[in-house]
Amino acid sequence: MKKRNSIFAKGCMVLASVALLNTGCSDDFLAQDPLSFYNPENTYTTEAGLQAAMAMCDYSLKEMLLDGNENMLPIASTYFMSDIGLYGKTDGGGGIMDDVANKITPTSGMADGGDSNAMQRIWNRTWNSVTFANTIISNVDNVEGLDPTLRDEYLGRAYFHRAYAYYHGVLLFGDIPLITKVIEVPKQNYKSTSKEAIFQMLVHDLEFAVEHVPPQSEIGYVGTVNQEACMQLLIKCYLVVGEYQKAEQMATDLISNHGLRLMTQPFGTFVQSGNSDTWTVERNVIWDLHRGENMPIAENTETIMPILNYNSQGFILYDVMRTTCVHWSNSAIMDPHGLTAPTFNYARTAAEYDSNLDWVRAIGRGIGCFRTSYHYNQTIWNYDGETDWQDLRHNRTTGNWLEMTDLKYNNPNSAYYGKNMMLYAPEDYRDPETNELLITKGQLLCLDTIRSWYPIPLYKVYILDQAAEESMSSNDFRGARLGGTCSNGNMYLFRLAETYLLRAEAKFYQGRAAEAAEDVNVIRRRAHAQKMFTTVTIGDIADERARELYLEEWRQPELTRISWCLARSGQPDEWGETYDLNTWDKQSGTDLNGGSYWFKRCTRYSLFNHGPIFSSVTLNYQVDKHNLFWPVPNSAITANIYAPLRQNYGYDGYDDSVPMFTNWEEAVADEETAN
Repeated sequence: MKKRNSIFAKGCMVLASVALLNTGCSDDFLAQDPLSFYNPENTYTTEAGLQAAMAMCDYSLKEMLLDGNENMLPIASTYFMSDIGLYGKTDGGGGIMDDVANKITPTSGMADGGDSNAMQRIWNRTWNSVTFANTIISNVDNVEGLDPTLRDEYLGRAYFHRAYAYYHGVLLFGDIPLITKVIEVPKQNYKSTSKEAIFQMLVHDLEFAVEHVPPQSEIGYVGTVNQEACMQLLIKCYLVVGEYQKAEQMATDLISNHGLRLMTQPFGTFVQSGNSDTWTVERNVIWDLHRGENMPIAENTETIMPILNYNSQGFILYDVMRTTCVHWSNSAIMDPHGLTAPTFNYARTAAEYDSNLDWVRAIGRGIGCFRTSYHYNQTIWNYDGETDWQDLRHNRTTGNWLEMTDLKYNNPNSAYYGKNMMLYAPEDYRDPETNELLITKGQLLCLDTIRSWYPIPLYKVYILDQAAEESMSSNDFRGARLGGTCSNGNMYLFRLAETYLLRAEAKFYQGRAAEAAEDVNVIRRRAHAQKMFTTVTIGDIADERARELYLEEWRQPELTRISWCLARSGQPDEWGETYDLNTWDKQSGTDLNGGSYWFKRCTRYSLFNHGPIFSSVTLNYQVDKHNLFWPVPNSAITANIYAPLRQNYGYDGYDDSVPMFTNWEEAVADEETAN
């Protein structure tokens, strides 16, 4: 079996490269038409065809997260309306993603990528992934002579891919059509299927996948779907449908019986910061764990499944340092004498260049399109009035975490050259010639604290920018880009740390908060956190997910999942409030009363719904209770001309009387009916 799976996996990768080269990632090949959910080109009756479709499924996992845009990452869109992230591009004019309560509608505000958001893109890519998976599912029995065991492997992997797409599609867009097969003619009479029914099907399919997809130990290649990944996704689906005991048991199996363990010591390749003269990283397990070079290696026993993005074939730009890092090199920042742009991204060929102050190579260009919230930056690291700087995920001594005051002014024209940056003026400053008071003691020295003043979890976002490194004249280090050699932009799809936190949830929903704390503490102990819990709230678990899984989890859908689980289980949140399963997802308004758990975390832990704030512009960050789910694009609803699709609660076009399937088998049977 090991040899067979090795051949299978490598065949998929080769065929993926061929498919990408032949299509050039063209819209015709990759873009599923979201209006009719129909793609007529996918007909495969040979194993080679199945392999090509499977390769595109694997590639689609990466496309869901990345799109090659230099200013924004699609995954960041799942943080814009959350407790730990905000849209930060303050020069975005009227299109800035601050007031999503009013700007996100079925007909406007949803973008296909670019500098705003990727809501429409995620919608489209959901159906792409479903289409590629359905191509395999619909055709696997048409391949003559296919070994039955191998047939079930193909089917199990396809079920995983479809489930992964639907898991996020449902938790972002609510009650959406259930598409389980490739049809021969366009179908434009789809009905929506309830999210409950869809998740029941995901459980059914993933149980098959867990049984028939081999474990990683029997697969000769890393990066394709394995049994362990199927188990991780099934655990999440079990939580959604209320099968908490099954979720706990499967998590225990995954933790104990699959050769996985948390990494606790430095390992693999040590990749320094871009310039160790400027910013030194003391080697530690958290830094090594998040280096792309180390994610897929056998030594990393924490990896359940990685997404490979390091060679020229199928490579997608991953400008994570540009997108997420603070905009530290601009005129919004002043030194204590009022000099603007006292920090600058000098190239190595510039006369002003100083190797000891080479911030652009150490931390990246950074334009602050997406920024973290105060809750992520401050609150979740504070216990009993003290800040935990010992936690390796928040540790400045090792170099993992960087505060703005750790940066040093590098403009030679600054009287503070080589000194640490300051947010407030330490003293009055007068013009030496006129004695005019220019700077007042205590004056704010950053005019845009949204975009240009927040800390950086460098261990999460740093990637050696190979393309920029190859050019001495470059002053724009962004992350994983193509140069003579590709930067390493590998990512985690799943790793074991999340499994512990999922098991903690399963125990919590069963009323065993003290036992749940044990699983949270496993993660905290590895991170060298100061405080260990004796019991936990759901807030403690959600915060630990933020500390551990920043830019790995899709934050908003995971908070939606937790909101659903709280409503189903009846367990209270950290404020002692409980939720009604009938109403948790059907509330509207921007007032601070009521709403789902997601809404409470957005409004209690971030800037949302607390009135206008002034940075370089006036902003009014608002979310509505109904923004728990994003709107179904109106273009999809109007194109389904022979039956109505449901719009989500609170958006224009919502109608509770529009029928939908509440049983997934009935939805599947309806796919056989034409317009």
